[in-house]
Formats: sequence, structure tokens, C-alpha cells
Amino acid sequence: MEHHYEPRNSIDASLHNYKMGLGAFTQKMPELVQHYNAFTQACFAEGHLSKKDKQLIALGISLYSQDEYCMIYHVKGCLDEGATEQEILEAVGVTAAFGGGAAMSQAVTLIQEAMTELNQLKQ
Repeated sequence: MEHHYEPRNSIDASLHNYKMGLGAFTQKMPELVQHYNAFTQACFAEGHLSKKDKQLIALGISLYSQDEYCMIYHVKGCLDEGATEQEILEAVGVTAAFGGGAAMSQAVTLIQEAMTELNQLKQ
């Protein structure tokens, strides 16, 4: 019996699509994914910078590079690490200072939508 997934909102659907794609890729390239996951886990481990700070940096980079899946993923990471809405908005503001209109347009649309919908999922 196949389980049908029903997303609770658009951000939940995007996260699910990413996880499904990653699962399929992992089956095809398990060693590569294993090494990539180990590398990123080391990068995001607590160190001189907190996990929250690292998620805020990653959010800025994903916003600057216009990577929508990573924007959503790192908004979630920021929230999971205790970042406030204000901290996230300040981080995207700094990114917009470098990324101009493209970064700002994502900040006022996708980033705010992701924060709202991810916070709704927690309830």
C-alpha cells in the first residue's frame, strides 16, 4: 500500500519535494551523499560561531545565490536554532545590501512566506 503525502502548505510541499529528490539521489549516489552530509554536518557544528549564526549565514548565501530550496531549508534551520523573525529579517537585509533587488524580492516574498508557514507547522 502506497502512502499518499498531503502537504500542509506550500513550504511543507517544497521541503517534502526536496527530501524525496534527495532520497532518490542518495539511492543512486550513496557514497557521494554520505561524504557530502558528513562535510556539511561538520560545517554546521557548534564552534566559535553558534549553529544559529551559521544558519543565518547560510540563509544569506542561499538568498544571494537565488537557491529557493536552500532559502526554505535555511529559514527552517534558523527557526530550529532559535533565530527570531527580526534576526532573520536583519540577515536578509544585509544580503539585500549585496544582492540588490533579486535578494530583496525573495526576502519580501519567499522568506516571509517560509517563516509564516514554518511557524504554523510548529503549532
